[in-house]
Amino acid sequence: MKKLTVLDVTLRDGSHSMRHAFTEQQVRDVARGLRKAKVQYFEVSHGDGLGGSSLQYGFSKVDELKLIEAAREECGDSAISVLILPGIGVKEDLKNAVKAGAKMARVATHVTEADVAGQHIYLSRELGLKTVGFLMMAHMAPTSVIVEQAKLFESYGAEIIYVTDSAGALLPHEVKERVAALKSHVSCEIGFHAHNNLSLAMANTIAAVEAGATYVDGSLRCLGAGSGNTQTEVMVAVFDRLGYETGIDLYSAIDVANEVVAPFMPRPQEITGSSLMMGYAGVYSSFLLFTQEAAKKYNVDEREILVELGKRKVVGGQEDLIAEIARNLSLFSKKLPLLKVVR
Repeated sequence: MKKLTVLDVTLRDGSHSMRHAFTEQQVRDVARGLRKAKVQYFEVSHGDGLGGSSLQYGFSKVDELKLIEAAREECGDSAISVLILPGIGVKEDLKNAVKAGAKMARVATHVTEADVAGQHIYLSRELGLKTVGFLMMAHMAPTSVIVEQAKLFESYGAEIIYVTDSAGALLPHEVKERVAALKSHVSCEIGFHAHNNLSLAMANTIAAVEAGATYVDGSLRCLGAGSGNTQTEVMVAVFDRLGYETGIDLYSAIDVANEVVAPFMPRPQEITGSSLMMGYAGVYSSFLLFTQEAAKKYNVDEREILVELGKRKVVGGQEDLIAEIARNLSLFSKKLPLLKVVR
């Protein structure tokens, strides 16, 4: 039977939907459930990674190091992963995460900017962490460029390289092409992270595995940015039917999803008009709540904001443009009074 490693991101990607307000008790309960389900790795940090708690990205209700420590006390044989984006998180954040209990670091960059990750990947390896290169917004670059960037990650010491569909914009054949290319050109294991904005997260995850990915991400009840991620408990069931071994106990995964995660979710992770537009326009999934707030403030259609963000190819770190675009749309939508012609 073919083996897969499922990495659960409920306690990191789900932070976006939770407005970074996870409590220590929620983290403990989820970690305990994931341990019982025998999930090998699960991620704990601010939605935008270590150091993400800020005015720009949203402040965490509880310091992420305390959340990592709480997860460590409950995780048993499971291991804690953290995400770090160079420019948001710094080396000291990674060192502190290791002290708190992290065993894996996923170093994330925009799909064309792997060159900024070298020092973080080197440090991660020095600290003894399982080290991952995480290429975000993978729909925004041709396959040849993704291969070049993956080779950079590999040269720095990454052990696994992810194709990351941050906007939920990729179609199954596009996922398969990207993963297959990496499988052919790098010696690292390949991972895939999906978002469900076009209702394709599960289909895209299957396509990635069929093309050679051995690490796949999911979140319980789809709790994540935009319309969420591939649903962990569904993925476990589907891959079991397909003949893949995940090592995860399906009943326990369903139990923690339904009995622990579902009660504290602020909203169902359904595909709304706005999250659909994110996938259609290729917009970073974590922009959803920022866009909704700006649309309300300036009384404009949030779909128009998302389309404009897509046209401008805005990426993570440019959240300030959301309000600017909303303000401009509001101004343009107001009809100016006709000028009288003086004869």
